[in-house]
Amino acid sequence: MAQTSFDQLGLIEPILKALQQEGYSTPTPIQAQSIPYLLEGRDLLGVAQTGTGKTAAFAIPIIQHLAVDGGGTGRGGKRIIQALILTPTRELAIQIDESFRSYARHTRLRTTVIFGGVGQKPQTDALRSGVDILVATPGRLLDLMHQGYVHLNDLRFFVLDEADRMLDMGFIHDVRKVIAALPKQRQTLFFSATMPPEVQKLSASLLTNPVKVEVTPVSSTAETVQQEVYFVDKPNKPKLLIHLLNTRDIPVALVFSRTKHGADKLARLIDKAGIRAEAIHGNKAQNARQRALNNFKERKTRVLVATDIAARGIDIDSLSHVVNYDIPNIPETYVHRIGRTGRAGASGIAISLCDAEERPYLRDITKLIARQIPVVEEHPFPANGENAAPIEVPVPQQRGRRNGQAQQQPRNEPRNDRQRGGGRRPEARPERKEHPANGRERQHSAPAEKAHGTDYAALTAELMKDLDVAAGNKPQPEHGGNRGNNNRRRWHGPRRNGGGR
Repeated sequence: MAQTSFDQLGLIEPILKALQQEGYSTPTPIQAQSIPYLLEGRDLLGVAQTGTGKTAAFAIPIIQHLAVDGGGTGRGGKRIIQALILTPTRELAIQIDESFRSYARHTRLRTTVIFGGVGQKPQTDALRSGVDILVATPGRLLDLMHQGYVHLNDLRFFVLDEADRMLDMGFIHDVRKVIAALPKQRQTLFFSATMPPEVQKLSASLLTNPVKVEVTPVSSTAETVQQEVYFVDKPNKPKLLIHLLNTRDIPVALVFSRTKHGADKLARLIDKAGIRAEAIHGNKAQNARQRALNNFKERKTRVLVATDIAARGIDIDSLSHVVNYDIPNIPETYVHRIGRTGRAGASGIAISLCDAEERPYLRDITKLIARQIPVVEEHPFPANGENAAPIEVPVPQQRGRRNGQAQQQPRNEPRNDRQRGGGRRPEARPERKEHPANGRERQHSAPAEKAHGTDYAALTAELMKDLDVAAGNKPQPEHGGNRGNNNRRRWHGPRRNGGGR
């Protein structure tokens, strides 16, 4: 099947010229699928993760519509806002604005971006002079709407980007206030990396007979990204990361931290080791965040330590390495993180540092991506004992087998003591901690224990009988019994007030 080119999408010459200058020749799947529908004026529901090219997918059609129609003017000939792109973070808003400026460089359209955390005067000055396309974060947009600087009465295009993150960050009420101020007749574009029930409900209230475009499911990782994991004890994580930065060919690395405080602390440790590092997160001033991001893009800073929310939408050309210093507790977040490297056919490496507490998170990730992440065992700070065991990929279809290994008991043996009526096995929790990924071994451990002469269910039953006798109660029969008889009860400790009811 022949690949689609931008020339085949019916784009006007000014846009094609800009795309050529940007080095774009072949549209990504979401661009090839979305652009024709958007040029027809359809509402669109796009499900796509970071790095799929969705900004160009919605920016190019909007620019073409406005350029062909000649834009719009209000009283006094001033430009009026005709397109609004609402996005959750300042960094992503800045990057979307930069993309619009690049694609529209050969048109007469004006675009501007507004966000909080900085003084509003430069933004209000731009709005006074008139803009066609506005990129905004919810808080600052509502603020300037209330002050009378932003009017959306003539809006023709509305884009809600990163909808799932918008809800995660608590912007849902602000988003609804913005939507209430929009004209009913408009073209709406809705993009989200995931589609939880809340996002589905919001999209249904916004879109009219939409076309759905879904590419690169969240459970998939790019083949161009080499994944690897290091098992390490938590106190040794900073030492291992610095060791890797000093001994491996890592020109630049985006390092993910779970918390803002952790990001600051880690950046200081790396910088103290002689490696230029900066942190970026929500508590940083906007100018500090933008300066750190620019330094990283220009390779003045080798390591950028970021939290997930601050890094959402960061697009770094030729990013060679992503490091999960903290393993995310949401598996989809792992896919989003490592999707920042290995883009546009280039190769990339995703390194994860996993301590004992994070092994369940890693297990969930391997289940989601349905592949085992290779373990690097040769390093100076290996984890101790059971915490160095590999995480296996659970395969539900083979629950009765152990990947070709001989089972200890026939398949008709009960899988655990709960099926024999003995309750949870006392050793079940330690086994899960030792090897959380391997549920199949737990399924066959009970028959193995019985074969070695240890029946924990029987021991538990004997212990309960002894406790009943010590309390002066008659032992309870194994099955049945009259529940109305006070002496026939399970052991719950001695009765209060002398045993009376």
